[in-house]
Amino acid sequence: MPVKQGGLELLQHPVSKELLQSKIPARLAYVWTDGTPRVVPIWFHWNGHELVMGTPSKAPKLKALAKNPKVSITIDDNNFPHKVLLVRGTARLQTVDGVVPEYAAAAERYFGREQGQAWVKQLGGMVPQMVRITIKPEWVGVLDFQNRFPSALPL
Repeated sequence: MPVKQGGLELLQHPVSKELLQSKIPARLAYVWTDGTPRVVPIWFHWNGHELVMGTPSKAPKLKALAKNPKVSITIDDNNFPHKVLLVRGTARLQTVDGVVPEYAAAAERYFGREQGQAWVKQLGGMVPQMVRITIKPEWVGVLDFQNRFPSALPL
């Protein structure tokens, strides 16, 4: 019997594993301080237990995440049949000196080793601190449009 949407076991689904290792940015959804929704693309690193992101300490989204840390994340591809990973959780924020290590790992995944290291070095000269955003999945959904369809479809 397939795992129901929402089950953390879906992190072991082949679609989840593929998307968590991909070069596709996550889409981080959160609620702004005025109550309106926001979505931003953001690099991520999956450490096997949580999604980790890094952002400059002056990023506007940090104010909103401190006020309301509930978030939703989507990682999807552009190839048909589409693959989608949906994650809900609570963001935890931690200020760190220099570049967030997981951000550096993500830079190498997205850019390749040489360009990723060059970017991290350049960024380190621009921002003395970053904020490490960690999101431990509390709800997980997978759509692959072959075996796992949206619930609205009568399949």
